[in-house]
Amino acid sequence: MDNPLLRAGDLPAFDAIRPEHITPAIDALLPAANAALERAVGAEVPAEYEALSAALDVPLERLARAWGAVGHLNAVANTPELRSAYNENLGRITEFHTRLGADERLYAKYKAVMASPAAQRLRPARQRALANAMRDFVLSGAELQGEAKQRFAAIQERSAEAAQQFSEHVLDATDQFASYVDSARLAGVPADIVQATAEAAAAEGKAGHKLTLHMPVWMPLMQYAHDRALREALYRAYVTRASEFGPPERDNTALMRELLQLRQEEAALLGYANYAELSLVPKMADSPRQVQDFLRDLARRARPFAERDLAELQAFAAEQLGLQALQPWDLHYASEKLKEARYAFSEQEVKQYFTEPRVLEGLFNIVQTLFEVTIRPDTAATWHDSVRFYRIERKRPGADRPELVGQFFLDPYARTGKRPGAWMDDARGRWARPDRADGQVQTPVAQLVCNFAAPVGDKPALLTHDDVITLFHEFGHGLHHMLTQVDDLAVAGISGVEWDAVELPSQFMENFCWEWEVLSRLTAHVETGAPLPRALFERMVAARNFQSGLQTLRQIEFALFDMRIHAEADAAADVQRVIDDVRREVAVLIPPAFNRFQHTFSHIFAGGYSAGYYSYKWAEVLSADAFAAFEESSLFDAETGRRYRREILEAGGSRPAMESFKAFRGREPRIDALLRHQGMA
Repeated sequence: MDNPLLRAGDLPAFDAIRPEHITPAIDALLPAANAALERAVGAEVPAEYEALSAALDVPLERLARAWGAVGHLNAVANTPELRSAYNENLGRITEFHTRLGADERLYAKYKAVMASPAAQRLRPARQRALANAMRDFVLSGAELQGEAKQRFAAIQERSAEAAQQFSEHVLDATDQFASYVDSARLAGVPADIVQATAEAAAAEGKAGHKLTLHMPVWMPLMQYAHDRALREALYRAYVTRASEFGPPERDNTALMRELLQLRQEEAALLGYANYAELSLVPKMADSPRQVQDFLRDLARRARPFAERDLAELQAFAAEQLGLQALQPWDLHYASEKLKEARYAFSEQEVKQYFTEPRVLEGLFNIVQTLFEVTIRPDTAATWHDSVRFYRIERKRPGADRPELVGQFFLDPYARTGKRPGAWMDDARGRWARPDRADGQVQTPVAQLVCNFAAPVGDKPALLTHDDVITLFHEFGHGLHHMLTQVDDLAVAGISGVEWDAVELPSQFMENFCWEWEVLSRLTAHVETGAPLPRALFERMVAARNFQSGLQTLRQIEFALFDMRIHAEADAAADVQRVIDDVRREVAVLIPPAFNRFQHTFSHIFAGGYSAGYYSYKWAEVLSADAFAAFEESSLFDAETGRRYRREILEAGGSRPAMESFKAFRGREPRIDALLRHQGMA
């Protein structure tokens, strides 16, 4: 049987991969990876960086790319059969990588490489990769012995299983909710949402409108539906997903407790006081205390603005909307009404100007101008007919023709079987492959995933301004991955970048969404084709920091909760107590007792952000200061764009993030630009 996961080729055959291909592919790739490990630790491979890379990296990358394709499909095109095949092999993959990272023989060989005079002659990127590898061997349990080593391996396997189960519960709780209502209950809701929900109900042979918890439907309902009881029902359904208030088989309570206990046990085995300390080893921040001090200082600065935001909202809701006691399900609705009253525009009005084709065209033009590249459509097998594929090229001075820099898939729309949220993942990284005699460098490929509302009828998809910001954010991650010029796979692009700096390029790109020079080029009214009026833009800018105090405290609440549950030994026993404590400390809006936000906090329980969610605020200091360099010159200044590309994007993980920042900015970061951008200077 031809197995698309085993085909030689540059890109996964996404349209051909089926659940039945997964186990046979892993059956073939795992023995090859194991054989490569045994060869690498044997006498025939000398203790030299290049020799070890040639022996190990090719079969390991082949396994990683195949399993990466499976994991990607599990996130964007989930079916019961695919999920079953993925889970059947998850333990095998985890066991192999745990054993690889903790292999004493391989660790000894790398130590010999590190101690050799030749290590000092390696190019800087390889020295960085080697240093990271030595650190990661220790963090992977290579220095543990006997029962401790066995227990460490068991923790890795069970943690991977539990995180996957957590993610599945969130996906299922989101996908399996549906409420059917008649048109009368949708008074105030935008026409495109009314039409889309009617079409969704009709597709099932039902009358009325199908309401779901998918963000493109849920958020407009919370913002615009006049029916307060409907908003309350949808709010309760959303904030109690995957909790004890739903089906027991989808309750994440026990999984959260288990994951936290496993992480604390892992930290103890490696000699750390708690998991937060362990998590920070490869990051910029020095200690949990430093992170908590940073967050509390930012909370102190933001609190007066948040208190003002809340007082204004409560007064408006009482005086203008008759809502004397503002409830959580009123917040989006009242906030949208207040914004409309204060700034004379609505999200729905703005949305008419952000047609997806024009937004993409504008985004691509910005990237092409700023970073001296060209983006154009390309062809590749995809996993859904709405997915597109593009290539990025650059013509170097003196070259006859442009060269391929990178490629990317774009999967923009929400659908059943697709994980909520937005993210960038890599299909492959940049690499001077040791198995290529022609010296051709493997170029990177990214997967950019969003969950926007799909087109309705014959109209193009319409994006909210927040959607546009999300698209720019994820594209910033993609640029970090694709524009790298580092040829060592372990530190190319986002690989090897400290986790609390990895958001710098993504948040940097968000700033362009507030510039007239940008928005005037990427807007076209869906009916008339007219660009966004300057007067409407000015009102949007005036509203940019609308409720920024509340929004900042909300992010700090999440980050402080994350850090505390991973730093406090008894947190696992009562996660709810910790989040309640954090809210009492920093929040001005306390959710109702039934709110179970933490049960769907996939970033920290099923993603890479455990004891790392603070990275968003930490990196925001870097990104705001980086963007200030363009404010100080000009938005599309060629030399500033060239310097940013060279020192941040092209450098990837080949050196510490602080060195890259200082190489671009000429100094260490300052918080001033962030406070100014958020109206809290």
